[in-house]
Amino acid sequence: MADHSPPDRIAARRGGETSGAREERQRSRNKGGGHQPAAGGVTGGEAGPARDFPFRRQAYAALDLGTNNCRLLIARPSGDNFTIIDAFSRVVRLGEGLAQSGRLSEAAMERTMDALQVCADKLRRRGVHLARSVATEACRRAANGPAFIERVRAETGLVLDVISAQEEARLAVLGCHILLESSPGPAIIFDIGGGSTELVLVEQGRTVPRILDWHSVPWGVVSLTDTVGIVDGDEARRAAMYADMRDRVRRSFAAFAERLRPFASPRSQIRLLGTSGTVTTLASVHLGLSQYDRQAVDGLIVPAQAMRAVSARLVGLPAAERRQVPCIGDDRASLVVAGCAILESILDIWPAERLGISDRGVREGILRSLITADLRGQQAQAVMRGQKGL
Repeated sequence: MADHSPPDRIAARRGGETSGAREERQRSRNKGGGHQPAAGGVTGGEAGPARDFPFRRQAYAALDLGTNNCRLLIARPSGDNFTIIDAFSRVVRLGEGLAQSGRLSEAAMERTMDALQVCADKLRRRGVHLARSVATEACRRAANGPAFIERVRAETGLVLDVISAQEEARLAVLGCHILLESSPGPAIIFDIGGGSTELVLVEQGRTVPRILDWHSVPWGVVSLTDTVGIVDGDEARRAAMYADMRDRVRRSFAAFAERLRPFASPRSQIRLLGTSGTVTTLASVHLGLSQYDRQAVDGLIVPAQAMRAVSARLVGLPAAERRQVPCIGDDRASLVVAGCAILESILDIWPAERLGISDRGVREGILRSLITADLRGQQAQAVMRGQKGL
């Protein structure tokens, strides 16, 4: 279900950057390597420019309520891509304690309601024409998830669509696949979330990749940390807790790993692209950034061994010292080790030499879907009007 708002009555802020412009800059930074150029069309080739349609002046929005974060993007179509005109992101920890209780806690729901009210206010101020708001693993699993969804609707007007893990995986692929390195062979796109991890085996096509297989496990940075605990204590205890995390994830990947064997032969030029706070954080540490810089990270290609080295470094630190690492801080210090465990387990079953980093995913996938569907609808209406005028 989508949220609908009246047509835009507020002028857009000037100077937004198109996704296409960012991709061109990233290609220059990677000196020709790293990812493919975006194909024509607002969905990476599915639809072409339509300068005469009024939808180019309208705002679209995508809201992704995850287990750990609440994120919003508002954009307008621009050429074959879109321009971000407003954005919001806040750590809400909606799934905190869910692994033990099976329910969303009152404190977590209050934090999330505050963030969602900010999002609702932005949608109204921007006069968003069409939006889709989705909720993922925390709301899928919680016994009181449906009641929380109804509370959100009643108090904010936002209609949250609790999507399946398969739909979450599809949207993530749609949102970030243009960052896949251009080479033959299969690829895996993965999304390490707060409450779950999705892995999608794809084959590159002319527009969007064809999904060959996919797998979802109920381990994300929040759910795995809540189950095993915050990795801390002396060196032996930290190593034991990390081994426990790795073992749990390994077992949950086992069936998918078997299905991957025919695709990961030594002759295959396998590729790997990750979209999540885990991979962008580890890439930031790898680059030695003093603070997070999306332009430096989104589209980056990192040697897989370098990401394993960053993981080993972070796991080897007590929690208090992890907090002092730039780009980790208090928010991620307790969760990043679980992300490392999941990432290393992915590298075990899909031993690509390089890892692509994406700071885009479900929200961008939603925006591309919305814009394409609206464009096609308006094109069809224009054709019908033209036929009536004959």
